[in-house]
Amino acid sequence: MYGTGLLLLGLAIGAVVGLLLSRFRRSGSPDEVTGHAPSATIEGGRKISTEEDPSSKHGLKGLGRKSLDSLRVGVVVLDGEDEPILVNPAARAMGLLRSGGTPGTIAAHPILRTLAGQVRRTGVRREVELDLPRGRAGSASAPLGLHLRAVALNSTHVAVEAADVTESHRLARVRRDFVANVSHELKTPIGALQLLAEALLDATELSAAESQSEDLVAARRFADRIHHESARMGRLVNELLELTRLQGAEPLPAPEPVALDWVIAEVIDRTRTTSSAKNIEVVYAGPKGATVYGSDSQVATAVTNLVENAIAYSGEDTQVALTMRQDEDWIEIDVTDQGIGIAPHDVDRIFERFYRADQARSRSTGGTGLGLAIVKHIATNHGGRVEVTSTLGGGSTFTLRLPARPPESPLPLPAAIEIESGAAGLPSA
Repeated sequence: MYGTGLLLLGLAIGAVVGLLLSRFRRSGSPDEVTGHAPSATIEGGRKISTEEDPSSKHGLKGLGRKSLDSLRVGVVVLDGEDEPILVNPAARAMGLLRSGGTPGTIAAHPILRTLAGQVRRTGVRREVELDLPRGRAGSASAPLGLHLRAVALNSTHVAVEAADVTESHRLARVRRDFVANVSHELKTPIGALQLLAEALLDATELSAAESQSEDLVAARRFADRIHHESARMGRLVNELLELTRLQGAEPLPAPEPVALDWVIAEVIDRTRTTSSAKNIEVVYAGPKGATVYGSDSQVATAVTNLVENAIAYSGEDTQVALTMRQDEDWIEIDVTDQGIGIAPHDVDRIFERFYRADQARSRSTGGTGLGLAIVKHIATNHGGRVEVTSTLGGGSTFTLRLPARPPESPLPLPAAIEIESGAAGLPSA
């Protein structure tokens, strides 16, 4: 349904705004674009045609106006001074217009003006999803979820499309809350189960005289299995909570400089026990003093997950290499192992939640299937990405790419999630 709305919007914008801009160029007066018909309303100090008016020389007429008004998505066209010159009924219903600076005038919502300014400055289309409060402060009404897409029509005019995604945002919140609540409630019984399993292991410790007792041997084997599975379940719960936080259940911390020297030292320290158990050497090669911008704990978690994954799928007496490269805009951290590799048909799916290329191997290593999904979300939250190249039987290289510059945001959008940026008028890669 949303795709159909986009198609209709494209057709309507092409016909309607093209007519507006062609007349704007001929007349040279923004007021003449919208006409001076009696049915026009004053918004932002300018007249905006809100209905089909056959008597208006420059007003929208015929199928163009009807098509725009019939769309379920809101459409607002802003001129070079961020004044709305075209608004359809859906945009009005969404509350995308506000009172202007002087009595009796109407202006576009500040978020729309912010997006328009960024599009004009960069020449790149912007897309965000955000929640706007409805009603008075403290109202019990759920916020209005909007997907906003701003595209430059020329050097001054910007078209903003708004789609109502309130229901999908509500479902996402319910899902996150459910996972977080269930995971939190499971932590206590799982912790108790681990303690009981450890006590049972101590109680069934075999002496030399008891080594022939089949019952004690079986009890200890079962106790060891219970301890192993409860530890794995504990890791699963912790990673579910971490993934829920990364997906938006909690606000992201403000980006800060993160010293990668500390991150590398922390990662090597965290993985020392698991690497020593398999006699795997974790080595680092790269520049000193590099800095990325984001959350130090999240960056350390992402690199740690990559190194632990490399150790889990590598054989004994091998090496895991950490390599760093940097330029003015990006820093790339490679984690290379000498493990079993990944089949080509699994490469595109390994960052999915709970997907594991080798189910049997994952059970033996105690994997949860969430480690790489957490890495992907951390990379996305920092404006970067994670990639993998692998040869089956020849090892794998995971590359974490993070920004080396602080994010530039002249006017931050409240509660917004940047989801895509591409050349104006062109699909992004």
